[in-house]
Amino acid sequence: MKWKPSLDWLLVFVPVTAAMEWLTPDAHAWIFTSACLAILPLAAWLGHATEHLAAHTGEGVGGLLNATFGNAAELIIAIAALQRGLHDVVKASLTGSIIGNILLVAGLAMLAGGIRHRTQSFQPVAARAQATLLILSAIALVVPAVFHHVAGVARRVEDDLSLEISFVLLAIYAAHLIFSLITHRSFFSGLQPAAETEAPGAHAPWSRARSIAVLAASTALIAWMSEILVGSVEQAAHAWGMPQIFVGVIVVAVIGNAAEHSSAILMAWKNRMDLSLSIAVGSSIQVALFVAPVLVLLSYAVGPSPMNLVFTPAEVLAVVVTAIIAAQIASDGESNWLEGAMLLAVYLILAMAFYFLPDQAAAAH
Repeated sequence: MKWKPSLDWLLVFVPVTAAMEWLTPDAHAWIFTSACLAILPLAAWLGHATEHLAAHTGEGVGGLLNATFGNAAELIIAIAALQRGLHDVVKASLTGSIIGNILLVAGLAMLAGGIRHRTQSFQPVAARAQATLLILSAIALVVPAVFHHVAGVARRVEDDLSLEISFVLLAIYAAHLIFSLITHRSFFSGLQPAAETEAPGAHAPWSRARSIAVLAASTALIAWMSEILVGSVEQAAHAWGMPQIFVGVIVVAVIGNAAEHSSAILMAWKNRMDLSLSIAVGSSIQVALFVAPVLVLLSYAVGPSPMNLVFTPAEVLAVVVTAIIAAQIASDGESNWLEGAMLLAVYLILAMAFYFLPDQAAAAH
């Protein structure tokens, strides 16, 4: 696995971002831009370490590990927002992660892979199982929102409902891990394409310990840069005239998931669609079934008030649309560049809708 990184020169923006945060804390637009540039090479290293680790663990486990490490930064950022009681920001970033990983990341991966390979195959059973979990995630968001608008009960009742739903989501996520890693692991092992065999003289995969060490180091630095980025993104967005809901759902989510972007696209380019989709779809599932309920539970300990699962109608609609189109794409076990273009088209439509959605309408529950 010979690799010649082309983004390593951007690592200079890691100390530059830290220095700007310390010396010029009011230069929010410049700090935001520098943090974005710093995250890109770190995400590339994370993706490369995932590829080496997948050689030891298999496609399914490799994708799961990448999704876990990729979402660690977002979880840290969300916890910091919870401590300040910024529940709307947390919910918007969760929504953006779910739709971004399916529509943007998987869309770019299918488009890039489809340009190089006429048709790419993946395990349909694993893909359909993940698509069904996304539909379950959408239901988990629809029910509290409908309950909020129809029942008209006290906030405490909505908090209790969200807490109970969170335990259900965590239970089904645990069941998904057992299904994918133990009882039906063969479904997630991946279809290895014959066209992508290693060239003579290619480097051997890294050791498992080295791969995990690079993953951990990359994740820690990404979390650091992401925290600085989020601290300046609202002011930078205000300076650039971006609505707050657009910032939360699109901008923060895109930058926060930069690790999944590069990893999934790289794997699709190498015709490893099982690992690519395991990263993209698996990250969305982990956000919806693990990160979201964990944040609900943590809000009782670290926040000024509990966070519930009552998302805005616009956010719920976006997740439902994403789950439906993901189920359609995953049904046949094959992908091509046109399917990737269609996923990107849906993402652009939703992004435009959030951009023109007034802040007061987005914030209305």
